Amino acid sequence: MTDLPGATQSPPAEPGEVTEPAVPGHRPPPPGPEPAAGPTPAPRPTPEAGLAPGLASAAGPASESAPAPALEPEAGPAPESAPEAGPAPGPAPEPPSAPAAVETAPPEKVDSDSGRGAYFSNRFLARAALLTALLTAAGALLGLVRDQTIAHLYGAGPGTDAFLVAWTVPEVASTLLIEDAMALILVPAFSLALARRAAREPLPAGSPPDGASGRDPVHALLRTTLPTLLLALSAGAVLLMLAAPWVVALLAPGLPDTQLAVDCTRLTATCAFSFGIAGYCSAALRAHGSFVPPAMIYVAYNIGIIATMLILSDRLGVRAAAAGVAVGGCLMVLVQVPVVLRRLRERRATAERTAPEPSGEQPGGAGRPLVALGLLAPVIVFALTRQSQVLIERFLAAPLPAGAISHLNYAQKVAQMPMVLSLMLCTVTFPVVARAMAAGDTDRARRRVERDLALAGVIVLVGAATVVACAPQIIEILFQRGAFDRADTAATAAVMRVYALGLLGHTLVGALVRCYFSAARPLWFPALAMLLGLALTTAGGALLVGTWGVLGIAAGNALGITVTAVLLLHGVARHSVPVRVRHMTGGLVKLSAAAAAATGAGWLCGALIPAPLPGAAVACLVVAAVFLVIARAVQAPEIDSLVRSVTGRFANVR
Repeated sequence: MTDLPGATQSPPAEPGEVTEPAVPGHRPPPPGPEPAAGPTPAPRPTPEAGLAPGLASAAGPASESAPAPALEPEAGPAPESAPEAGPAPGPAPEPPSAPAAVETAPPEKVDSDSGRGAYFSNRFLARAALLTALLTAAGALLGLVRDQTIAHLYGAGPGTDAFLVAWTVPEVASTLLIEDAMALILVPAFSLALARRAAREPLPAGSPPDGASGRDPVHALLRTTLPTLLLALSAGAVLLMLAAPWVVALLAPGLPDTQLAVDCTRLTATCAFSFGIAGYCSAALRAHGSFVPPAMIYVAYNIGIIATMLILSDRLGVRAAAAGVAVGGCLMVLVQVPVVLRRLRERRATAERTAPEPSGEQPGGAGRPLVALGLLAPVIVFALTRQSQVLIERFLAAPLPAGAISHLNYAQKVAQMPMVLSLMLCTVTFPVVARAMAAGDTDRARRRVERDLALAGVIVLVGAATVVACAPQIIEILFQRGAFDRADTAATAAVMRVYALGLLGHTLVGALVRCYFSAARPLWFPALAMLLGLALTTAGGALLVGTWGVLGIAAGNALGITVTAVLLLHGVARHSVPVRVRHMTGGLVKLSAAAAAATGAGWLCGALIPAPLPGAAVACLVVAAVFLVIARAVQAPEIDSLVRSVTGRFANVR
């Protein structure tokens, strides 16, 4: 595994890096001397871009004279840039004052992703989002192959239902330990540790590392959190194995084959440990600007499940799928741990010890703990409540005819692909928002969040329109083979269309909750909003399941998550990032109107072309074209910038 290429390179024109110097002396000087910051010492006391004093080094590559920090991608060239500020012509009264020289650099020009700076360059973020989206798409496609393999080998009968009950364990574990809770707690914590590291001056290389008077904040965070986490995860996995019969009885009381579900649950319980370690590594690496290994975890996970099923299916039946979950969880850890260990060894090899700046100020407030214990409860409650939607759906579907849980599962997996892709940008920019909030730069955080919400809305609404328009064709292409017959296709497509109505809500919840917890402050509002949404999901599903069956369960899901998204959007400015709520609401309404028109056009095209593959392809193109035309006509946000970006790339290709 390698990190995002070019993330921290100082030499010219590396991918993912700022190619023009924001300030003279920001990178090794080209031929012909450029004035350094030495002749203008005045900017030293001036905070950069609204940062509090003591945070200027967190806004730019403030400690380029220091050896590269742990977990940092391509940190080798970083130490070379420090000596370059001095040799510039003209009087340089304070050659060693690297912080003074760099404080004048605008944060958006910083290309550091490691903690030397508070922000990543826009080019680096674009490359990181692209690579993350590509790897996530690869993981999602492998997930479809996994589901196709399950459908082909086991169909949509009682055995598959039993496995999918056990599948609830990795689904909850991934939300709690990888996607939501672990990331929402640890990405801000590591971001704060990096900001504190960046605001400290390096002591001589011969000093003992991690001394009592100047312990590195990142290593201190690791020592404080990792041993406790390992113990808790181990205990949780063992308890889950022992309690498997009661877990199955609670999740699916009407399930026909409970013993099979218990066996599968005990096999999948191992992911309570492996997912936790994978989530910890992902949060640490993302905070340091290393996005490729975390993005590869679902590729490795699905490869493990598919390979195990193909090898052991004849011997173990559907239990082979549960064993594959255990194997895949181990692979998720293995693709990240080498990168983490290498960064830690590089950090210790520098024998670097840091001490506070003379001002004594630290980002985020002096003495503030890196992980606030009060933050754990609201984050965990939010994550568990969000994932409980799946539990409620399977509980309501358990008494229905065999195959109902399978139809819900397949429909949800396919329908949520646009949401997963739309949230990749928010995943990449979450450390940026966290560092901006830690630095007090709320205006930068607001601009970043508003842009992310608009772009995520564009992606998920185009995807939702495509899902609704082409649902039967998509399911037929993906699943209709082997034991998965035409009746299963029709039932799954109908459920998927209803699920798609809540995709925008799911995306907004996933994006906005990062804003609420980016400042690492305990906020209960997201958890309370999610609890209200879960109550609506439960009530709506219970009322509608008798009339509409599985469609009523999916409708309750869409209702609950949409109400949660509305509450979070209208509360974000008051509780967290000062987003312009009315502006964002108007933009999302315009995008939704364009998506509705595109859905009708795509549905008509799909109905006119009987062959599933050509019909789906034409409908997808029509959906995208109609959405783009109408969105531009109503001046929806970010559409013009997207068009300029795409046309500019085509012009460059020509």
